[in-house]
Amino acid sequence: MRIGLLTEGGYPYVGGEGGVWCDRLVRGLDGHEFDVYAFSVGQGQEDAGWVELPPQVRRVRTAPLWAAEEDGVVHGRRARRRFTEYYGELTAALCTSAEPGAAEKPGTAEADRFANALHGLAELARDEGGLVAALRSEQAVRALERACRAPGARRAAREARVSDLLTVADHLERALRPLSLDWYEEDGLGAVDLCHAASGGIAALPGLLARHFFGVPLLVTEYGVRLRTHYLTRPDASPAVRSLLAAFHGLLTAETYRAASYLVPGNAHARRWQERCGADRTKLRTIHPGLDATPFARVGEDRGEEEREKSEKRETRGKGETREHAEPHTLVWLGRVEPARDLVSLLHAFAEVRAAEPGTRLRIVGRPSGPEGEAYLGHCRALAAQLFPDEADGPHAVGRNPVSFEELGGPGAETTADVHAGATVTVLSSVVEGFPVGLIEAMFCGRATVSTDVGAVVEVIGGTGLVVPPRNPRALAEACVSLLRDPERRARLGAAARARALELFSVEQNVAAFRGLYLETVARTPVRRPALDGAGDPQPFAAPAEAHVPGHWTEPTPRAVPTWAVETPEPVTETVR
Repeated sequence: MRIGLLTEGGYPYVGGEGGVWCDRLVRGLDGHEFDVYAFSVGQGQEDAGWVELPPQVRRVRTAPLWAAEEDGVVHGRRARRRFTEYYGELTAALCTSAEPGAAEKPGTAEADRFANALHGLAELARDEGGLVAALRSEQAVRALERACRAPGARRAAREARVSDLLTVADHLERALRPLSLDWYEEDGLGAVDLCHAASGGIAALPGLLARHFFGVPLLVTEYGVRLRTHYLTRPDASPAVRSLLAAFHGLLTAETYRAASYLVPGNAHARRWQERCGADRTKLRTIHPGLDATPFARVGEDRGEEEREKSEKRETRGKGETREHAEPHTLVWLGRVEPARDLVSLLHAFAEVRAAEPGTRLRIVGRPSGPEGEAYLGHCRALAAQLFPDEADGPHAVGRNPVSFEELGGPGAETTADVHAGATVTVLSSVVEGFPVGLIEAMFCGRATVSTDVGAVVEVIGGTGLVVPPRNPRALAEACVSLLRDPERRARLGAAARARALELFSVEQNVAAFRGLYLETVARTPVRRPALDGAGDPQPFAAPAEAHVPGHWTEPTPRAVPTWAVETPEPVTETVR
């Protein structure tokens, strides 16, 4: 079948969010064809270019969300009236929708009002060639002001100042830019059998329009719920701006959840958020992200033998040999250095670990995340120097700190597998965590783990590791000590963790799950146009892949297209099969 893959700031751009997952999915489903429709989020991302695309990617079309030029479209009087009507209805829905965080969800009336206005604007953009100038016009700001001052508007909307109205109107213009694209044609998104949005929010908007215009089914994957991110952004904005923008993204999310055939959260944590945001439980299908286990295979397979050898050495030690002469233990923390990772609690916990198990060392491996991460790393280095003075093995040896701060690529830390290979126990100390990829990598390596109970950690770990409350150094220390003193338990937990990771979090299970969901979605979708074989019998799919002949055999009727939304040259040569 032919899949329309919709992304925002991700695939096929180098280093894009979720790009690795999308690339593995596309390569794994080499029996299908993919058309990629991608939004870029910055000039730097476009300058970095694309990843190497496999042959099953038949077309790539891109558009920037960070900049837009005037499209030169001038609306007549009738088009201006239509725009004022639809835009006024959309902004009125924002002003009367339930407050973010309220016990009640957006009412059916507001949701229908928003959906009708959104589809009306999309039809107007399709008829007239774009809405860029209209969305930037004074007409749009005045329509927003009328909605905010109308009876029944929420208090936060009524209190919006002129500067607030301009800010909200600018954000709506950026969010509604996809309406002006020329993607919604029979030879565009109308030619795919299924739209798969790699995230919610703006990335799913073309899928909503493809469903509206052509009846194409929509599948939405959310490994991180975009609506939750919008609720946490703009903390310094005025209450009116936060309220109106939260209402817009809340209504867009509600419409996406309503229209989608299936919603695919990556874990139970994201699933609960989707349900709180109004998702129908019958549409939810949890599919865990898939990681490539190959780089960790050697370390994972060797782990059991290493633990057995260490256990035998400890059992055969002479009675006069003390614990200090045994091979020292090593705790490993791996990730981005930032305050949410709570390395301060980890360092205080390690002080108690050292008191119980002298000679134990702690490796903190990772790069700081931005300026805030740089400052936090400096604070952690200072705290480590204060808690743990440099130690020397003898009077003529150079002292060193039992806590080391390293970055990937250095000696002994060339790869994440190398880091986990030297770990006795892997530790996660976060106070905020989504889907803990680093923890899964440790599980692939067969390492016993100690983690804080945040995000999807318990779902990932199952019963194969120890979990403690966040911001509790004593509990973290006690869990680490219990594993350091029990090599047999470490070996059992490590083996169970590796088996669980291979079963639930591999690329193979991820690809197989999406293959089945694609087939189920298309099988449940009514045929949009007759497709018969040579004998006159219906084809198994509404639009089989062999019915789409690459190339432009007929020239479509010219229409005004914004210069910022032109089609990007295709990265691969199309061939007729």
